[in-house]
Amino acid sequence: MASAARSAPLSHRVPDLGALELLIAVARHGSLGRAAREMEITQPAASSRIRSMERQLGVALLERSPRGSRLTDAGALVTDWAQRIVEAAEAFDAGAQALRDRRDSRLTVAASMTIAEYLLPGWLIALRAERPDTAVSLLAGNSLAVAAHLAAGEADLGFVEGLGVPEGLDGVAVGRDRLLVVAAPTHPWARRRGPVGAPELAATALILREKGSGTRQVLDAALAEYGGSAAPLLELASTTAVKAAVVSGAGPSVLSELAVGEEIAARRLVAVRVEGVRLERELRAVWRAGQVPAGPARELLALTRG
Repeated sequence: MASAARSAPLSHRVPDLGALELLIAVARHGSLGRAAREMEITQPAASSRIRSMERQLGVALLERSPRGSRLTDAGALVTDWAQRIVEAAEAFDAGAQALRDRRDSRLTVAASMTIAEYLLPGWLIALRAERPDTAVSLLAGNSLAVAAHLAAGEADLGFVEGLGVPEGLDGVAVGRDRLLVVAAPTHPWARRRGPVGAPELAATALILREKGSGTRQVLDAALAEYGGSAAPLLELASTTAVKAAVVSGAGPSVLSELAVGEEIAARRLVAVRVEGVRLERELRAVWRAGQVPAGPARELLALTRG
């Protein structure tokens, strides 16, 4: 019999935490009624809970009388054990809360370059107003790198600019972005009256971001019926480097409207008219499939869609 009892799950042999807290309250007040009020349950419910615990343990815990309830010798011993269990549970809860606070006090964001440079700073300023104690780390790279960071569990939330949601991730659109063909004012395309057609754009060696970038993905897809974009004149790893090369007159490029507004306004770059090709993309927030953003990641996501 003893062996069979020991083999039963512990949760079947040990009273639940609420019952142990009730027993401690009865010992403290000397009254089942006052203990019930402290636990915010009715007195009949408290009586039922004590009787259930007595049946589970196989011993009487309370002696009831018109003057109140007092612990039996066994009840006093069980109450002492119960106090240790409740204290351990409080320590467990405090530790779990500390873990939640630690999780909720930091946020790692992975973002592709255009979003990281031109949109994320404003979102993070708004997040800081909501959560001033949250420490934010940024992992910037192309869209493939963002997906890799999320898949490896290195980031809580990501932002990409490509054609769709990368495999293994869930996501939602947070905006749209237009890509522009840009050139230095001295480039022939900047001075021509008519638009550049899609076949000519496809055949021209451009200054481009590396493969895996959202801009490159959208451009290649838009020119797919013309064989995709030509081999790049230069292939650079950052939008800033691409802009600098175009401004210097090295050649034209395709860049986000977000990234070139200042240069176009200052006439350091010219937006070239094109026809026969649509250069638009959605900007997306992404996260690991099946994991809904929580804590500061959820708040940041809400800010991007506000």
